[in-house]
Parts: sequence; C-alpha cells; structure tokens
Amino acid sequence: MKLIVGNWKMFPQTLDEAKVIFSAHKKSVKRLTRAKMVVCPPSLFIEPIAKTEKGKRSIEIGAQNAFYEDEGARTGEISPLQIRSVGATYVILGHSERRALGETDEVIAKKAIQANKAKLTVILCVGEKKRDEAGTYFNEVREQMRKSLTGFPSDAVKRLVIAYEPIWAIGANAIRPATPHDFHEMSILIKRHLVEQFGKTAGFKVPILYGGSVDEKNAEGFLKEGAADGLLIGRLSLDAERFGTILKLADKLS
Repeated sequence: MKLIVGNWKMFPQTLDEAKVIFSAHKKSVKRLTRAKMVVCPPSLFIEPIAKTEKGKRSIEIGAQNAFYEDEGARTGEISPLQIRSVGATYVILGHSERRALGETDEVIAKKAIQANKAKLTVILCVGEKKRDEAGTYFNEVREQMRKSLTGFPSDAVKRLVIAYEPIWAIGANAIRPATPHDFHEMSILIKRHLVEQFGKTAGFKVPILYGGSVDEKNAEGFLKEGAADGLLIGRLSLDAERFGTILKLADKLS
C-alpha cells in the first residue's frame, strides 16, 4: 500500500474553498483500492472538514504541527490531544519549513513523544540542506533521525512514518531536481537507522515517503524506481485533478 499525504500548508484562504477542494478529493479516493490518502489542512479547517466524512472515513485527516504538551500557558500553541479531539489521526512534525524557523531536533523529539501519547501517527520529516562529495550529508540525516526519535517508544513504531525532504532540491534555490536514485540511497540509510533503533521487524515496517518537489510527471519514478512507500506532496495537493492523477498512479503501483 502506498501512502499519499497532501500538505496544504497555509492554503487555501477560506474554509469554503477548503471544503470544495476536499470534496473533489473524495471523488478521487472513491476509485482507490490499495493506496491510502491523508490530507493535512490548516488546523482551523480540521474539524469542519473531518465532519464532512460520514460513516467510514475515506480520507484520513492530519495536522501540520503540534506542541509537546497537552495543555498550559502556551499562547498560540495546539496540543496533540486537541488535534485528535477534532478528528485528526496524523500529524506532520519536523517539516523543513518548521526547522527553518528554528525548530530543533530536541523539540521535535518531545513533540513526537506527545503526539504518540495522543494516538496520532507521526509523519517525521528529515532531510539535508546540501550535498557534498564527501558524503557528510548522510551524517546530517542520521543525526536528525537519532535526535528526533530520542525517547520514541519502540512499541509505537506502527504509528510512525518518515518523510525524506532533500532541501537542496526544493524551491526556487534548488541546485537540481532530486532523482529516484537520490531517494533510494537515502531511504537505505533511514531504514538502517530504524532497524538499529527499533529492531529489524519493527524498523522494516516504517513507511518512508519522498517529500521533495513531486508532480504527476516524476511521481512514478520515486514510487517505482525509488521504491518509495509513498509521497508527501505540498501545494500541488490543493489541485484535486493533478493530485488525483498521482493517487491513481500510486494505487496502480501499490
């Protein structure tokens, strides 16, 4: 089964727009038999969107961030329990855009532990800022994995997903597009760390997603040649037609 996650970031501007997009996604997911879809809208939209799913949920809902405490004098923060209570079952942690704001591995580790206590599936993002011929970028990702998963319980690995973000290949400052080989190479290192930390049986069960710049043209390469367990897709996931094309492809390859 391929896991396809849509990170809506700070889009769209209104709840009405969000409902229209989500409704279009529900039409796409009806045709899926093997791939699984998760949508992570802005936190304000989680509950009203979740309520549009009557009966058995066809699309899982996730949050884009969470705090590391369940309550307290933390103005502006949202706790994992609050997120869970309004219908979310997933949460993205350690996204490169959050790390760019100064979020550390240590803070992410605390968030991951608290999110797990709330029974949320953690989508942990890791990825290097640049690549060098000496291969020091492997150490960067290895350290992110080690520190960000410090204290994460081994019996909760079933609620853990890793998303690899090659920061050097994303956005206007991208050096070059990442390739399926780039992903596969890094996924081996990630899998090795998971096995070392959680054991062979548990470590091999953790899905590893590609979270770089993905569209309907390069998705197949990452899912097939790169052997990705799924994709973490940004703003393109707001386009139901293009996102639907990727979902259909993922379903075929699952």
